[in-house]
Amino acid sequence: MTDKRELNVTRRAALVGMAGAAGTVLARTAAGQDVQVSGSNRPVAPDDTTKVLGSRWSSDLGQRSPYEALKRVPSSTLSSSESPLQDLHGTITPADLHFERHHAGVPFIDPEKHKLVIHGMVERPMTFSVSDLLRLPAVSRICFLECSGNLYHDAPEQTTAQLLAGMTSQSEWTGVMLSTLMREVGVSPKSSWFLAEGADAAVLARSIPKQFWDEAMIVYAQNGEAVRPENGYPIRLLNPGCEGNSCVKWLRRMEFSDSPFMTREETSKYTEPVIGEVARQFSLVMDARSIITYPSYPDTIEKGWIEIQGIAWSGRGKITGAEVCTDDGRSWAQAVLQEPVFSKAHVRFRHLFNWDGKDTVIMSRAIDESGYVQPNRAEWIAARGPGSGPYHRNPITGWRLKAGGDVVYRVEEWG
Repeated sequence: MTDKRELNVTRRAALVGMAGAAGTVLARTAAGQDVQVSGSNRPVAPDDTTKVLGSRWSSDLGQRSPYEALKRVPSSTLSSSESPLQDLHGTITPADLHFERHHAGVPFIDPEKHKLVIHGMVERPMTFSVSDLLRLPAVSRICFLECSGNLYHDAPEQTTAQLLAGMTSQSEWTGVMLSTLMREVGVSPKSSWFLAEGADAAVLARSIPKQFWDEAMIVYAQNGEAVRPENGYPIRLLNPGCEGNSCVKWLRRMEFSDSPFMTREETSKYTEPVIGEVARQFSLVMDARSIITYPSYPDTIEKGWIEIQGIAWSGRGKITGAEVCTDDGRSWAQAVLQEPVFSKAHVRFRHLFNWDGKDTVIMSRAIDESGYVQPNRAEWIAARGPGSGPYHRNPITGWRLKAGGDVVYRVEEWG
């Protein structure tokens, strides 16, 4: 039997020989994987992989192929980063590509020291360790999370789907139902709000009304592994369908009360003026929305049949329909929803389109089980006011297909 060390030597020698013949150099990834790199930094695979031993054997951590350069795009303030919507398949976002948003950086927390205190209008104030939560009955749920400010307001033509609306992602979340903890502490029937407070340097805190308690979870896992630090490690609150900031990360305290707490985030940040002398506050539910992810900038397409693809979602429940327009708003056609369709979750839609090669605009709109139809920009402004925002902006967006095949973002004025 050949010794494994001999195999490694043989493999290395073979790859070095091939690299020299191809005029490239041999490189190794951070995980120890050998790849050939050309002058353009693109890996060069052997012409016949059956003649060369694999460049990697078993390892303690899987890696993407060096040909797959998926990444988030951090903001200039480094307080957020967007998911690459145009590069993803299906509806589950890989945990390392889930969008992030934080107000004071990502805290470094030892899970063995972290505690969750629950007090206020309860019979038995209690403190739970992460280990305590792991011993309680677990549940899993697939749902989206979205930042309430998820729209590039003044996007130019050269804007990807990622930069336009990439602050939404979807995971399978695992944890404990809030109702389980409520029974443990004996929440007063007179309580109608609770404060959720995080352990970050901003001590971000939100008041959560009773209408969202039935579905709320305290989660510790995401897509089968512990929640990533930027997404709340070791525990976070999850309010399915609600704006991301209400799903407080690094959760350390919950206080039950009969009135909202009017925290900094509920006054200086997440309250917004609308038409007249009115302001929207505690508008936690995310409205139905959709975005076409293919074709989108910077794709180049050819005349003929193409499959338009995208995602739709709603905080009100299931998406019941997604419609696609291929003639700049004149007519709409029903797209096909890809099963399974979950409540308060991204669903992928598809629509075949025979492009004639002429300049046009393609758009999509979402319809949810409440009957809500995603508005166009004029309808959105009429309902909220031209100065409304910057939160919960969900107007229809589109992509311009230029006669030469280039695809760019369809720029619209805000009125």
